[in-house]
Amino acid sequence: MEKKSPEKFERPWGYYENLLEESTYKVKRIVVNPDQQLSLQYHYHRSEYWTVVEGDGYVTIGDNCYHASPRSHFKIAVKEHHRLKGGENGITIIEVQLGSQCNEEDIVRLKDDYQRV
Repeated sequence: MEKKSPEKFERPWGYYENLLEESTYKVKRIVVNPDQQLSLQYHYHRSEYWTVVEGDGYVTIGDNCYHASPRSHFKIAVKEHHRLKGGENGITIIEVQLGSQCNEEDIVRLKDDYQRV
């Protein structure tokens, strides 16, 4: 049987793929292009756990900014402001979402380079 690839969701900063989805958790692969970044955002209903698997960049959580490279990992609590930025080669993370709403509707954007606030 041929293995089906996950659907790719293109965004202005790169793309993501849903690898696994259940009622209270979701696993995504997120690829951020070089020098691009996600919106500064938070979530009401879920926490997130990020593990860097390729590339490098920067993770902002609250008032802190961290350099991120392969094997770096970050915990983002419910309602905690956060952002991911790709370095010169971009960055790829595996994101695990845990909570009662693991969907795109639970994104509150505070700042966005692509006018999606």
